[in-house]
Formats: sequence, C-alpha cells, structure tokens
Amino acid sequence: MSRKLVAELIGTFTLIFIGAGAGAIGAGGLVGVAFAHGLVVLAFAYSYGHISGTHINPAVTIGLFAAKQIDAASAVAYIVVQLIGGTLGAFALRSVLGGAASGLGATVLAPTVTPVQGFVVELLLTFFLVNTIFNTAVNGKIGNHAPIAIGLTLVFAILMGGPLTGASLNPARTLGPAIMTGNYSNLSIYMIAPPLGAILAALLYQIVLRPEKS
Repeated sequence: MSRKLVAELIGTFTLIFIGAGAGAIGAGGLVGVAFAHGLVVLAFAYSYGHISGTHINPAVTIGLFAAKQIDAASAVAYIVVQLIGGTLGAFALRSVLGGAASGLGATVLAPTVTPVQGFVVELLLTFFLVNTIFNTAVNGKIGNHAPIAIGLTLVFAILMGGPLTGASLNPARTLGPAIMTGNYSNLSIYMIAPPLGAILAALLYQIVLRPEKS
C-alpha cells in the first residue's frame, strides 16, 4: 500500500503542478492547458499504472469503489493522499510563481455560467472520463493503449469545459489551488459533481456495459 500511496501522491502533485501551472502561465492557451493535463495522465498511467492504477483523482477512486474495483480502506487512503498531493502541487506552484496573483490555474465558473449549469458540466465531463477508464483500463479491451484513450478523453473534456468551469473533473485539482488562492467560490460543485459523474459511469458499466453482460 505504501508504494501505491506514494505513486498517487506524486501523480496528483504533478497533475496540479503541471496542469494548473499551464493555466496559470497561459502556456499554449486552452489547447496547451488541455494537453498539459492529458499528457500528465498519459505519462503517469504508463509509469505508475502497474503500481497504483494511477487514479490521481478522488472521483476516479470513488467510481472504481462503486464498481467494487477497490476496497473501502484503500479508497479512503487514496483519496486522502490525492487531496494532499493536489494541495502540495498548488503550494509548489505558488512558490515558483512568487504568489497567487496568477490565480494558480484555479477552476472557477465563467461569469455567464450558473451553479446549476456548472454542476451539470462537471458531472457530464467526469462521466465521460470515468466511462473511458472503465471501458479501456478496467475491462482490458485495448491493453496497453488504455492510457492514450484516457489522456485524450481528458484533453477533449478540457477543450469543451475549460471556458465554462475550468474543467476540473477532479476534486483534488480544484481543492489545491482553492486553498492556495483563498478562493472557495462554488467549491461544493467541484467536490460533489465529479464523484457523482464517476458513480454514474460505474453504474452504467456494471449494469449494462460490462463484458459479461454482452
């Protein structure tokens, strides 16, 4: 378990430091931010997937727990470490950028997006991500190519959702920058909607799409 938790800590740290960092410095605009997140997931899925499964996202862990792919004690440990890793990643980002003036890539609702709309966007985008995880990595259908599909799903989710909600899809991705900037606006949306989207993806897989159901 210690190896798994270290892998999750480093992976989540990197996702926030690189992904949120790309947003903070404006690297490549929306496309750059989308690929920064997607490439981190891709790289760490190949690097640490055999150790921890590379969840690096509490919503993913909750979805896998709902589908009985991870036990409760391990799931709680993963989530705690992911939230710590995300916070440390945001702290490191604030340190290297000399403060929080950049916003640290925090995920916030666009002025034209209502809380209800933001909730739906985050729920749906996380559903898409976790649906891909179940139907590639969990069922093993495409073997070693699963990280590519998962990384690209995160990319297209951010390309669409980034201008609306920041496309968090990940409570750890939101919590770290929120703590370091002191901006907790609509935090509950990002802490609740992604896990619900993940649970919906888990239910769809378990009830309808699981290979044994074919």
